[in-house]
Amino acid sequence: MASNRGVAYMGPGKVEVQSIDFPTLSIGSRKCDHGVILKIVSTNICGSDQHMVRGRTTAPQGLVLGHEITGEVIEAGRDVEFIRKGDIVSVPFNIACGRCRNCKEGKTGICMNVNPSRPGAAYGYVDMGGWVGGQAEYVMVPYADFNLLKFPDKAQAMAKIKDLTLLSDIFPTGYHGAVTAGVGPGSIVYVAGAGPVGLACAASCHLLGAAVVIVGDMIPERLAQARSFGCVTVDLKLDATLAEQIAQIVGVPEVDAAVDCVGFEARGQGKDSVVERPATVLNSVMEIVRAGGNIGIPGLYVTGDPGGVDDNAKIGNLGIRIGLGWAKSCAFTTGQCPVMRYHRALMQCILYDKIQIAKAVNVQTITLDDAPRGYHDFDRGAATKFVIDPHGMIAA
Repeated sequence: MASNRGVAYMGPGKVEVQSIDFPTLSIGSRKCDHGVILKIVSTNICGSDQHMVRGRTTAPQGLVLGHEITGEVIEAGRDVEFIRKGDIVSVPFNIACGRCRNCKEGKTGICMNVNPSRPGAAYGYVDMGGWVGGQAEYVMVPYADFNLLKFPDKAQAMAKIKDLTLLSDIFPTGYHGAVTAGVGPGSIVYVAGAGPVGLACAASCHLLGAAVVIVGDMIPERLAQARSFGCVTVDLKLDATLAEQIAQIVGVPEVDAAVDCVGFEARGQGKDSVVERPATVLNSVMEIVRAGGNIGIPGLYVTGDPGGVDDNAKIGNLGIRIGLGWAKSCAFTTGQCPVMRYHRALMQCILYDKIQIAKAVNVQTITLDDAPRGYHDFDRGAATKFVIDPHGMIAA
């Protein structure tokens, strides 16, 4: 039997690289003739993974992490028609069957058939169907013809792999946040959070033609990274309110569109910036978006948070000023990004040099054995997107 190794969650604050089973074309006791086995070219550490590693979800010990996967096909099931051995492919983090009502409507983030507990599934994630994660050397991907995005030229793909690896999640997710917030030519946009998804969203806002992209965060290095590709920034640790800082930039205390790229581990602002206040971002963006403006919410909110600040937060009940959003006729879009809605077009933008997304999010490649260090540095607020190179293919 061939060997395999993967990054496993071992309890709050701890991950380990362990020997794990080599994948087979099966789901439990059932054959998976519609699947493929991938040799992983690149697999990324995501902020959503970090929520689990911090102990802020109900993730079980031993869970193999990783839902951002790019790989080379080394085996295909007999029912796979269009994906071939040797293809380099991007794997949407949403696992989708392609057959249910939601998949046929393009809502691949809430497939009805791939998770017995609830709609929607993902690799290596708590409550998302039990699928083995891809921060490993090899992984199995089901429904390959439907899910996988094949790169048209292998050599070109490897030359741009640091950009293309972001198609599995954060680039489409950031773009989805911008699109659902209504960003277009001439928009003035506020992006909450300068982590990798926030930076990808800000870069997406530029791609969509925004006139001004304002990014808010509390970590100086992340704010500097946002400024490096043309964003204006606000420091949420300052005593000046978000509205006051926006007014200093654009003359009025409002924006056309806002995107929450922070999620449920949000902190307060100003003197409260050291205190966790999970509804802070949602309430602040409702205050500063114009009447009739939209709010995209790709930031993660969970139904179970053992580390929540109170009993309500532990089950996802937050003190949101929904009356303010209602009074302004705001539209809100939440939930997983349906990656397949966007990834082919975004691939073309990368291949034809319309965007340098790896530069925007500051991709740094690391080995599989360095994954625990990557998690540690990411948790400390590094202005970096860590991309794991399990086989040294990027380095080569």
